[in-house]
Amino acid sequence: MSEDAPTPGPIEPSDETLTTEPLRRAIGERYLTYALSTIMHRALPDARDGLKPVHRRILYAMRELGLRPSAGFRKSAKISGDVMGNYHPHGDAAIYDAMARLAQDFNLRYPLVEGQGNFGSIDGDNPAAARYTEARLTPLAEALMEGLDENAVDLRPNYDGTLSEPVVLPAPVPHLLANGASGIAVGMATAIPPHNLDELIGACLHLLKHPDASDEALLVHMPGPDFPTGGVLVEPAESIAQAYRTGRGSFRLRARWSVEELGRGQRLIVVTEIPWQVQKSKLIEKLADIVAGKKLPALADVRDESAGDIRIVLEPRSRAVDPEQLMAMLFRLSDLEVRVPLNMNVLIDGLVPRVCSLREVLRAFLDHRREVLRRRSRHRLERIAQRLEVLGGLLIAFLNLDRVIDIIRYDDDPKAALQAEDWSRPRKRAASEASYVSPLPMRAGSGPGMTEAQAEAILNMRLRSLRRLEEMALLTERDALRAEQAGLEALLGSEDLQWKAIAADLRERRKAFGARSPGGARRTSIAKVEEVAEIAPDAMIEREPVTVALSEMGWIRTLKGHGQGADLRHRDGDRTRFLLDAYTTDRLLVLGANGRIYTLAVSALPGGRGLGEPLRLMIDLDAPVAALRVHRPGGRLVVATADGSGFVVAEEDVLAQTRAGRVVLNLGPEGRASHMVPVQGDHVAVVGQNRKMLVFPLDSLPVMARGKGVRLQSYKGGGLSDIVTLNLADGLAWVQDGGKIRREADLSEWTGKRGQAGRMAPRGFPRDNRFAPPPERP
Repeated sequence: MSEDAPTPGPIEPSDETLTTEPLRRAIGERYLTYALSTIMHRALPDARDGLKPVHRRILYAMRELGLRPSAGFRKSAKISGDVMGNYHPHGDAAIYDAMARLAQDFNLRYPLVEGQGNFGSIDGDNPAAARYTEARLTPLAEALMEGLDENAVDLRPNYDGTLSEPVVLPAPVPHLLANGASGIAVGMATAIPPHNLDELIGACLHLLKHPDASDEALLVHMPGPDFPTGGVLVEPAESIAQAYRTGRGSFRLRARWSVEELGRGQRLIVVTEIPWQVQKSKLIEKLADIVAGKKLPALADVRDESAGDIRIVLEPRSRAVDPEQLMAMLFRLSDLEVRVPLNMNVLIDGLVPRVCSLREVLRAFLDHRREVLRRRSRHRLERIAQRLEVLGGLLIAFLNLDRVIDIIRYDDDPKAALQAEDWSRPRKRAASEASYVSPLPMRAGSGPGMTEAQAEAILNMRLRSLRRLEEMALLTERDALRAEQAGLEALLGSEDLQWKAIAADLRERRKAFGARSPGGARRTSIAKVEEVAEIAPDAMIEREPVTVALSEMGWIRTLKGHGQGADLRHRDGDRTRFLLDAYTTDRLLVLGANGRIYTLAVSALPGGRGLGEPLRLMIDLDAPVAALRVHRPGGRLVVATADGSGFVVAEEDVLAQTRAGRVVLNLGPEGRASHMVPVQGDHVAVVGQNRKMLVFPLDSLPVMARGKGVRLQSYKGGGLSDIVTLNLADGLAWVQDGGKIRREADLSEWTGKRGQAGRMAPRGFPRDNRFAPPPERP
């Protein structure tokens, strides 16, 4: 374009091309079109063959490529390319992923594609690239397409109108429930677990014999899902029946495990089957996190010893660990137990999405099989009629051989001559045929002449077929076809005969793909499991004495034995703040300056070989630690703030089940929690930063689960320095700077009412205004 050329402006729409409609209707119509396309052509399977369009097109394209079970393998790239180019105009990666899933025996109960190469693993590994793998159909996939050449189902044009594809496959078995399906559409979803084909056929045969059978009666033959990875189904029978009756529910599926005795009281727990669609690598990672994080101290180690099969070894910490209780905990903490959803939302007749019961799904399949049987029968009748017509012409030729040869030899248009000839008149036989008497009537055609099909058959006949034996073979074939024709006509005229034929075909499929076929036996067992009684996490932990050490920077660890920690090593600038004597079965209460109390299991703390681990990694603590105590079941605590307010709280009320802890002290904008001391007497002694001490009765403090509390001691300046509980009759004792214990037996001078200012502390009271010097011990 030259520089002087004018710049083209925007194209103004004309009245002929401009369409005006409300935005709400325009968006609504287009979104409805998208939603229907997603529901019918992507997400929901057809109840008749149990397939989505992409899977149906993959199988059909492989059939067109000749990839039957007896044929050789072809590159997956060739298969996905043909599917994309001929039938499924979407990405080749999506097509290959769908085809790879059809070959995964850990995902599908009955794989439809036989793969050669890396098609992924139960660890969660992805399949190799399509150029590296090969595939062909399995016998079941081939069976699903039997009858496509016999007009068993409708065909429709492909996306560009150059080819045809089946709307649905004939599917001689209830494939929808056999392999299951999952998908998410617009406003609806489907989730159908796999089932055992032998049991499904048994349920279909029962439904054929008893058309009004209930879902509960069908569950006698098909008791529940059968997953390709096995496992144990522990869902109650009532819940299973409810799920299949309504079409919605879920099933509890557990891993299969056993105990291996090693001798000398040692034993291992071995998991041999894991739940369906649980990636083994992620399961091992989760179990390892439980061990490393000491979330289940009874579990000492986990190892993956899997080779061709599943073998996950769980090592209990001691002989005292009960395997049943340990596995019960692991079922709650990991994917060794999962819930498999059931939502039988399927397309009925390929058009209407509906949540169906077990009986409705099987009935849809059986109705489809009846329609396939009738269509194949009518197609066969048409072929028989065509063949009988041809046989009639061939038999005419045998009865009038000389005349037929003359017409073919001398006539310019033998086809027209054969059609125009009157074959109903008797003719003289040759001398060589005088002794032969044909069992055929003289007139074999439907009229005096031949039909076009009969004439074409005679003209295409080979000379060596002109034998007396060939005539007998034609007679035998004609009689057999007439008998078959009569049988098919009777079949089409009788509904009972149709159902009997379907039942006979199902029995044949049962022999081929049922329990006695390779891999056809049930893999998932159904068991009624008695729930293990709820036990405390520390019930299987050996009780051992330890010393808990917490530094000023927040690093925590444990040391074996009581009274340890005198010469602990720390990072530069850090030092010990708390030392507590505890046991491995104890729990710690951590009071944060933010007013929250956190709970920690002593068994989950790191050992003392290193420098410990940050406390903030174990709990969601965003404030300094104000106090640290060992939890005493049934005990009570006095909690206080730095400004001198507090109350009594039961220890059971402050236990937290999460990392976030539990709010106990309600603080103002500048408030700070400072103390948490156990109740061990009838009076409370407090000392302020002004060194004034006050002793008052414990019962003057309210008992609360959460709150701000009441005033313990009044101050003109500063705040609370320390607090302790005591028996007034025993007096007050404290440790002086030199380590000598000082006791003040008569506390009447400092005894008063709660909230008073108090009097100066006794002579010799520690200069830091604390009743016990750091590091603290309970």
